[in-house]
Amino acid sequence: MQRQGSIGGNAVIRIRVTGGVLLVAHLALVAWLTLRPLDVPWVRPANLRPLAGIRADLALGWPDAAARIGAGLALLAPLGFLLPMADGRLTVSLLGSLFRTAATGALISLGIVLAQTGVPGRVADVDALLLNTAGVILAHLAFVPTGRAWLRRRARGGEQEPVTAETPQGRTPTIPRVGIVP
Repeated sequence: MQRQGSIGGNAVIRIRVTGGVLLVAHLALVAWLTLRPLDVPWVRPANLRPLAGIRADLALGWPDAAARIGAGLALLAPLGFLLPMADGRLTVSLLGSLFRTAATGALISLGIVLAQTGVPGRVADVDALLLNTAGVILAHLAFVPTGRAWLRRRARGGEQEPVTAETPQGRTPTIPRVGIVP
């Protein structure tokens, strides 16, 4: 059975499988990058004040600040389009999709930050959570609406698929309610 609002046939399966495989690969790369122990002589204290780390990065100057803030934005940014791609729906509200994707990205980032507290050489940083979530939101806004519009146009303009048990055939007939006989 097919989800409402998704494209039919093999295309939805290919998009979902590709999205799922890329999502798992990206999350494995992120886990490898962020959860490896670091061999450092000292560890700075955890940053639990929002925007304090970003202000400190900006105080370093343009190239260093851009590199650090850009890395924070880019770490989980692919989730902004990989999560909707793995979902596979085309007709969904932009705001609902953005909220679900941003919430999932924030929860994954929170999980990484919490897991880093047990890794030697790593510390919790609330600014990483903010930057990662902002990166997911920006990537979603940049790619998902145009990608869905392109796929909808392609699905409408392409050849029609044969009607099978998996393709929608119209409204489901309803049975009128009958009261209980006394």
